[in-house]
Amino acid sequence: MNRKIEIFDSSLRDGAQGSGISYSLDDKVKITLELDDLGVDYIEAGNPGSNQKDREYFEKINSMTLKNSRLVAFGSTRRKKCRAEDDGNVNSLLIANTPSISIFGKSWDYHVTDVLVTSLEENLEMIYDTIAYLKSMGKEMIFDAEHFFDGYKNNPDYALKSLKAAQDAGASVLALCDTNGGAFPDEIYEITKKVRSIFDVRIGIHVHNDGGMAVANSIMAVAAGATHVQGTFIGIGERCGNANLSTIIPNLQIKKGYDCIPEENLSKLTQSARYIAEVSNLTLDQSMPYIGNNAFAHKGGMHIDGIVKAKGSFEHIEPEAVGNSRKFIMSEVSGKNTVIKTINKIAPELTKDSPETKEIVDLLKKLEHGGYQFEGAEASFELLIRKHLGIYKPFFNLEYYKIIEEESKESNDNTASALIKVRVKDKTEMTAAEGNGPVNAIDKAIRKALGVFYMNLKNFHLSDYKVRVLDGKNTAAKVRVLIESTDGINFWSTIGVSTNIIEASVNALVDSIEYKLIKDLEKQAKNNGNDKDTENIE
Repeated sequence: MNRKIEIFDSSLRDGAQGSGISYSLDDKVKITLELDDLGVDYIEAGNPGSNQKDREYFEKINSMTLKNSRLVAFGSTRRKKCRAEDDGNVNSLLIANTPSISIFGKSWDYHVTDVLVTSLEENLEMIYDTIAYLKSMGKEMIFDAEHFFDGYKNNPDYALKSLKAAQDAGASVLALCDTNGGAFPDEIYEITKKVRSIFDVRIGIHVHNDGGMAVANSIMAVAAGATHVQGTFIGIGERCGNANLSTIIPNLQIKKGYDCIPEENLSKLTQSARYIAEVSNLTLDQSMPYIGNNAFAHKGGMHIDGIVKAKGSFEHIEPEAVGNSRKFIMSEVSGKNTVIKTINKIAPELTKDSPETKEIVDLLKKLEHGGYQFEGAEASFELLIRKHLGIYKPFFNLEYYKIIEEESKESNDNTASALIKVRVKDKTEMTAAEGNGPVNAIDKAIRKALGVFYMNLKNFHLSDYKVRVLDGKNTAAKVRVLIESTDGINFWSTIGVSTNIIEASVNALVDSIEYKLIKDLEKQAKNNGNDKDTENIE
């Protein structure tokens, strides 16, 4: 039987300390439910003693039933020269009404004397008193030994005394923290192994990524005997972030045979990561292991040829194991194998030797010579194939648009209005919208008009927008616009090229919406058991 590794997610607490992260109450609830559905063991959701939002969160979430996860409230040891039962912050942890509580305390003597400014003995009493008091209230106690690895290297006897105080008080888990994120994997392994040989409670690991080794350090701690791993699901957190659980979980479960989450939930990993990124209002790193959009992307012709012939030749796992998918990137160096893979999604009867394949490859090269770059815009390339093969009919026509810009020198605001007219079959819709600049305005106007006809565009929005000047440095230069779009679960990219930045943006935006509508229609047809192509759909 595989050894169980407890997964402790701190996205809502430690992750919320990352730059640019500001969760609303609803955001926190959504992420909680997603993590629970995925099957993580613990969700550390916040410090009810620090702010009103966290207190309201615990009130709301306690009215719901979680299927898999235990909620954890987070707080610190009692104040100096104060009884734990008289400390307001400590008692606020009880108000949260969670089954488990995580308490952090100092394990580095330098922090005790120079940051906490108290005696070494008083700090040990603060750890013991706080955990013992909360334990007496029926709570499972997790002790986060803050700065443990730095503390151990500086004064191992005292660092171990902090753990003993927590264990004697009733802590079920001793989580060893690399708070500054500067430890190396060999140090993590040796020190964790030493701790594991001394204490008979569960040993945990909590590391930060300041040295770029948080995932490796977490895995080395497990190799040394840790059975409880803390992190944030997509690696968010203060400074360089926390250990990335979306990388740690498949590394441990697929590669090492540990049980981290229910086996049947591994295929949800990519969807969960992208959903959490979306709720967090973050653009997920495309090259993030396992769950990134480029994690199983291939561009080089030799690599693609190898993958086509033998799946494992350039991939360390099957992408479907974590809910991701293989992607062949379109470019002039990728060859016919890449193109035929995409063509066969639309026209499975064509081969590498079909004249249509050569025509599309030649068209690809011609367009890339003119400034297009389909390696970052596979959705536009798929639409290009459909158009060339004559199996594409647009869902709508943008018949007219007009941009009006206004600039206030007093407020430095640059507002714009867009007036647009779209046609869907024999019906037209004309509308206007205001935005922060012309591209934002026309994006809002088009989506507003099309929302009358297509309800499935409700959650559609742009998640990234890039512009690059291609030739020359004058105002007549050609520009390339790359748009990334999402419906909250899936992400896709489209491209537009023109000497007019508005025209390039509109072309990319129209492609993006058309691609979304095509994919939804195909999904609907598949669910209905109808495999007909979309060529007859207008």
